[in-house]
Amino acid sequence: MRQKKILVADDEKDIVELVAFNLEGEGFAVCRAYDGQKAWEMVNTEKPDLVILDLMMPEIPGMEVCGRIRRQETTASLPIIMLTAKSDPVDKILGLEIGADDYITKPFHVRELIARVRAVLRRSERRNDADLIDSFDYRGLHIDFTSYQVTVHDRRVELSAREFKLLQFFTCHPGRVFSRDQLLDRVWGDEAFVEPRTVDVHISRLRGAIEPDKENPQYILTVRGIGYKFTDGKA
Repeated sequence: MRQKKILVADDEKDIVELVAFNLEGEGFAVCRAYDGQKAWEMVNTEKPDLVILDLMMPEIPGMEVCGRIRRQETTASLPIIMLTAKSDPVDKILGLEIGADDYITKPFHVRELIARVRAVLRRSERRNDADLIDSFDYRGLHIDFTSYQVTVHDRRVELSAREFKLLQFFTCHPGRVFSRDQLLDRVWGDEAFVEPRTVDVHISRLRGAIEPDKENPQYILTVRGIGYKFTDGKA
């Protein structure tokens, strides 16, 4: 899997180094900027997967950099976490309205920042998965991702929002095996207090809705001792 690259932009070099050190310890690649102009340039040259952007920076304020990122077609969907000493709710609302995905105030706990980085990246990946295709067809199973309709051999089936998200995720990654924890991470995301057993329950319900024979599934397969996958047609 490709290493995710994070751009950390802040005029306080100690903050940049602290954040960079901990992100690199978690397996991320990090590029650094110490003013808004450099941050804007590196957004386009380094092509990061996520930007941690200080609100108050010289040359170009972080808020303006955020706005430029959102207005430019090639970076419009780039995840942004605003990092600032300002805790005024008005600043937070303004940052989110201009396009930041999340907002954290100084002083902050590094572990919280890293958790937010992972959460924002997960949300971004789920959006990207959903944007890849409008529909999916395989052996009588048809999914229309624009109207959220599912049919099996021309019979319409009703799914809960969670079951649909689970099916959508599987069909975006046919043949790839996912553990329960990975499915919780990618489908349930930031929800707290969700047990791995929850995955089994939803898989069972989903199979009951789409499989011609729930006991002998042909779409969503169990990989014993590992997890689940959507068939690649070879099983």
